[in-house]
Amino acid sequence: MKIAILGGTGDIGEGLALRLAADTPHRVSIGSREAENAENKAEEYTTELESRGLDASVEGAENATVAAAATVVVLAVPPYHVGDTVEAIADELDDGDVLVSPATGMKRDDEGFHYHKPGAGSVTRIAADAAPDGVDVVGAFHNLAADRLANLDADLGIDTLVIGDDEDAKRTVTDIAEGIEGLRALDAGGIANAPEIEALTPLLINVAQHNDGLHDLGIQFT
Repeated sequence: MKIAILGGTGDIGEGLALRLAADTPHRVSIGSREAENAENKAEEYTTELESRGLDASVEGAENATVAAAATVVVLAVPPYHVGDTVEAIADELDDGDVLVSPATGMKRDDEGFHYHKPGAGSVTRIAADAAPDGVDVVGAFHNLAADRLANLDADLGIDTLVIGDDEDAKRTVTDIAEGIEGLRALDAGGIANAPEIEALTPLLINVAQHNDGLHDLGIQFT
């Protein structure tokens, strides 16, 4: 399967690109608004993978280019860019493609990080509202620590919650997620449940900042 990670030059994009390329048989590409940025980062990721003796690589190009060639497109962009990004690539998407939204709206004050719930109800809902007909949206990878994900020496041993209104699309993303070693995907229902999941991310950051030894915190349900 061809997977495109838009915003793949950022922290969460880097972690997903490296893990998917290292652990799964899928073809991974990263996108950016500037093709040169994506190409340079893809070369860095490929060098990292090859240094570990892995027969894997990552390709890079402008967002629309990688989206056009992919079946699954991950929106690893800041939450306030999600809607615009979907609209910008809409013409490149085909019926049956799946968009994956890992973004969470947050704000920070002197007390810490807080969930910034958008008017649509969730960032995942923003993506779903912007998606063209025939393209389903699934929320996943919200609560993963980017540094831990990008460190291929780190054991994950954590869960990701998957939400979506189409069961086939949700199953596709679940299978992709569970291809990453140490990551378990759990079904958390439909997109209506996205606010509860997205709100966990600032909680995890706050707990990690206030407790020694809990850097790059994740969730495991038992």
